[in-house]
Amino acid sequence: MKKMMLLGALILSAAAGQAQESRQDVSVSAIGLFAPQVNGNSVQMNTSSTYGFLASYRYMLTPRSALELNYSFAQNQQSYITSFITGQIHQRQQELSGAYVFNLNFKNFSPFAEVGVGALIFTPIKDFQTTSLDTKQNTNIGALFGGGVAYELSPSFDIRAEYRGFVVKAPNFSLDSFKTNRYEVVSMPSIGVAYHF
Repeated sequence: MKKMMLLGALILSAAAGQAQESRQDVSVSAIGLFAPQVNGNSVQMNTSSTYGFLASYRYMLTPRSALELNYSFAQNQQSYITSFITGQIHQRQQELSGAYVFNLNFKNFSPFAEVGVGALIFTPIKDFQTTSLDTKQNTNIGALFGGGVAYELSPSFDIRAEYRGFVVKAPNFSLDSFKTNRYEVVSMPSIGVAYHF
């Protein structure tokens, strides 16, 4: 009987220790989306600023290293000015990315930095805000970088604020007249809540 009680105590102790060590988390954040004016190939591209959302899954490899998967969504307007024509494209922008995250812990604060790769998917919405109806979806591969800080509210929840940048080729929606042949840095600052499990 004593051996059974000792075995039960060891199992409960191991389970409690494992429950305290959160190796995974999911987060949902609000993002802003800001892109610079892009000039190239006699084309000027302007992107309207907007907001959207970001969903992330993070798996801790060690207490300081993690892998992260991201999905973001936003909707905005692209404007193109050339020597001959001007065009507006109402578009849906989605991100699929993976990143390596390095973080530190200082009491309730955890600053972190990340770097990774992914794709931005630019999908034209054919409505009254789009003047060029022969546009097609662009999927552009790029690099993700960023840094931020998490503040622990409890062992299960934290608040995260982060600057995220995505280096990607400017979209042309498969129209040669809108091709800038330039890269841009799309800025996506975010703030949200993460749940650890």
